[in-house]
Amino acid sequence: MSDKLKVAVLGGTGMVGQRFISILNNHPWFEVTTVAASPRSAGQTYEEAVGGRWKMDEPIPDSVKNLVVKDVTDVKGVSADVDFVLSAVNMSKDEIKHIEEEYAKTETPVVSNNSAHRWTPDVPMIIPEINPQHMDVIEFQKKRLGTTKGFIAVKPNCSIQSYTPALTAWKEYEPYEVVATTYQAISGAGKNFEEWPEMVGNVIPFISGEEEKSEKEPLRIWGKIENGVIVPADDVKITCQCIRIPVLYGHTAAAFVKFKKNPSKEELIEKLEKFSGLPQQLGLPSAPKQFIQYMQEDNRPQVTLDVNYENGMGVSIGRLREDTIYDWKFVGLSHNTLRGAAGGAVECAELLKASGYINKK
Repeated sequence: MSDKLKVAVLGGTGMVGQRFISILNNHPWFEVTTVAASPRSAGQTYEEAVGGRWKMDEPIPDSVKNLVVKDVTDVKGVSADVDFVLSAVNMSKDEIKHIEEEYAKTETPVVSNNSAHRWTPDVPMIIPEINPQHMDVIEFQKKRLGTTKGFIAVKPNCSIQSYTPALTAWKEYEPYEVVATTYQAISGAGKNFEEWPEMVGNVIPFISGEEEKSEKEPLRIWGKIENGVIVPADDVKITCQCIRIPVLYGHTAAAFVKFKKNPSKEELIEKLEKFSGLPQQLGLPSAPKQFIQYMQEDNRPQVTLDVNYENGMGVSIGRLREDTIYDWKFVGLSHNTLRGAAGGAVECAELLKASGYINKK
């Protein structure tokens, strides 16, 4: 019998769900034993339910292909035989909030890619290298839910991953004002070019809800736990524009920063390259060995060359230059469905397991 923890993927037929299944194929700690999706997919094998909509480069894993898809709304049935769930359900925000809490109340930890609980005060929103201490709020959440093992943890929006790690690495220099424009891949909308042909050769200067997330979520990441809830930081102001561009994977950001202190370029680069966190100390399976790389070439980072840095789990920074209005400006790049979505959630689950929050039932 396998010693691996048993995982259910909720919303397993969508793009993020597919990415979960792809990442977890041959994972050393976790094994997908259950896939749940909408009632219309329930009762079919996973291969039948996905049909011609499999979007990953590698084929559907044999270990999952013939699993019979369960109805995601059958909370007790789905959670009965798994140790935790990864959530990528496609529902309204209120429906997601409700169903994720229902799973948690079955004493099944929920690690979610969804945005519904990102602002629930006692739910940690974690980038494992940046704010693992926010796991401490889980004990307060359990009291609210009336659980001993069940809880919800979430990962933040994909768009913030290309600039927030750099700003975190520079915290001692006290960044206080940031202007960022993100150039976001179409897979962030769960689509590819076949499904969205109007994106070929096109740019759309609007992504619903994205700018508010990009401006506010880093503040929660940098916040502190007070009286059982996470209180966002208030010492940094961020304003964003978010633009959809015709690339499949990779979110790029152009950012401008003002600091209270006066770092040199060499000091800023050194902080990036030496930045490390608990995942690196613990040697988590999905953790990049070097979280942030700095690229000296004027034309880097580039999506085609750099998006898969550290298996898509690292962040690439380049073009760090003094600015005439702000202090410094830079360009960042992260993989939106790996670091920014499914991969970030899997690394979060690994951190929770290594910290004793997720165990065999």
